[in-house]
Parts: sequence; C-alpha cells; structure tokens
Amino acid sequence: MATELPELDPIVHGQVRLAILSLLAGVASAEFTFLREKLGVTDGNLSVHLGKLEEAGYVDVDKRFVGKKPRTTYRMTDKGRTAFLGYLAQLKKLLGTNFTRRSK
Repeated sequence: MATELPELDPIVHGQVRLAILSLLAGVASAEFTFLREKLGVTDGNLSVHLGKLEEAGYVDVDKRFVGKKPRTTYRMTDKGRTAFLGYLAQLKKLLGTNFTRRSK
C-alpha cells in the first residue's frame, strides 16, 4: 500500500525562497543587501523571489530613503511564518521519523 506524500507549499519550496524565509524566521527584519550577501544571489534573482513571497503575503516590504540612499527591508508576516512552519512539518512528515533517528 503506497503512502500519500504530503503536499509541500510550492511558494516556500523554491530553493531561494526557502532560504529567504529561513533567514527571516530568525530576525525581526532584514535589509535587501543582507539577504543578497547571505544568499549569494544577484539583485534581479533576489527581487523576483522576494516579489513572489510578497505577492503570496509571506513577507512585507518597507522601502524608504536614508539620506539619499534607498533602504529596503523585509519581514516575515504571520501568514509567512505559518506557511514556513507548515512546510517544515510536511517535510519532516515526508522524511519520516526514521530519518531523524538515523541522523543523530
């Protein structure tokens, strides 16, 4: 009898989007430049993925100027945190309890 696979949120599942949410989960907010440097991606690539997360309501963006320089900051929303934690739970379910026992 085949076991039904848990459904993984396709918005969270993207490699860069998962990394963004993982970083935002541990901080109140993060600047665009911080995310870009930590993830090692281009401005364009990061912008596209942040746009998808913002469109889904998983992150909020705050754009403002500090002096004459733009500063863009992102934070995970409650909806994003719920989606991220749900993704982790589904991933753990997919891996099964045997995986966590073997990795210790």
